[in-house]
Amino acid sequence: MRQSSIRAGGSLQSKFVFLAVPLLIMWVVECLNFVARGSLDQFGIVPRSPYGLAGIVLAPFLHASFTHLIANTLPYLTLGWLIVMRRIGDFVWVSLIAALAAGIGTWLVAPADTVHVGASGVIFGYLGFLLSRGYFERSLSSILLSILIGVVYGGLLWGMLPGQSGISWQGHVFGFVGGIAAARLLAQNRPGRPAG
Repeated sequence: MRQSSIRAGGSLQSKFVFLAVPLLIMWVVECLNFVARGSLDQFGIVPRSPYGLAGIVLAPFLHASFTHLIANTLPYLTLGWLIVMRRIGDFVWVSLIAALAAGIGTWLVAPADTVHVGASGVIFGYLGFLLSRGYFERSLSSILLSILIGVVYGGLLWGMLPGQSGISWQGHVFGFVGGIAAARLLAQNRPGRPAG
């Protein structure tokens, strides 16, 4: 029974580890960044700059301040938990797709000579995934979860509007789109789902 459950989606302990380790890295990096007086932020996404490409991978682990990191911690944990609880593979794929979409999109369209850091692109990816999963999967539980997420976290969608000082709305928009793409991809490849 235990082996079957692990294959299907992972044990509760392994799910917690997959969720907690990236967050722990974020906190360790922010402590180091605090000691380094914010100098690690230079490794974030710098749009259309060759050295800024590294930020596509590094930016989700960097934050402008502890306040910024605290603001991202709760939605990361709650939205991430809702994804990882069903299947670890979903959490990994949504995280990767959202991070790449947010990072590449920001690098391509954000204003030059700016630096973008933070996990919010990934968090918006989680939001896009959870909101659209009900549509793509067409199961009652997925639809109800999508509605619940819309009610509880729908206010986050304002973060995708341009014009807010200090907010990388580009990362939010592209992360959200990445989450929707992940929902479509994972629903399409779900075992036992009819093609069409």
